[in-house]
Amino acid sequence: MTVRVQPDVFDPGAELTGFSTRRGDVGAIVSFTGVVRDDTGDLERLEIEHYPAMTKQAIGAMVDKAVARWALKDALVIHRYGALEPGEVIMMVATAARHRKDAFAAADFLMDFLKSRAPFWKKEITRRGASWVEAKEADEDALSRWD
Repeated sequence: MTVRVQPDVFDPGAELTGFSTRRGDVGAIVSFTGVVRDDTGDLERLEIEHYPAMTKQAIGAMVDKAVARWALKDALVIHRYGALEPGEVIMMVATAARHRKDAFAAADFLMDFLKSRAPFWKKEITRRGASWVEAKEADEDALSRWD
């Protein structure tokens, strides 16, 4: 299981290739790559802050929970921080399991957690100014289905 929180750009294709060649005992690998989205056409950059020890520990705990709940054989979570422009890769989740349903469910769970509970603080910088990104009700609803 791998959790990386980093400022550096990464290549999702290369990461997925490396992840998928590590295990020969799985029947399914699911991956998701998130990019910085500009909903309004006004976003100059997204600034992501975090407290390193808390962030990696919280994500690691959720990965452990996913591994136990869906019997994952492997998991990878990469999340960037710092200043990111629209279209840049911001995060990636990959899961490996014996069966596809477990791999899909675990990846979905981890993405919901990252969106709602991972301790990142995001600020949108636009041509009109800056504002902190607030939690969205839809993200909270998505996370609640895993209780």
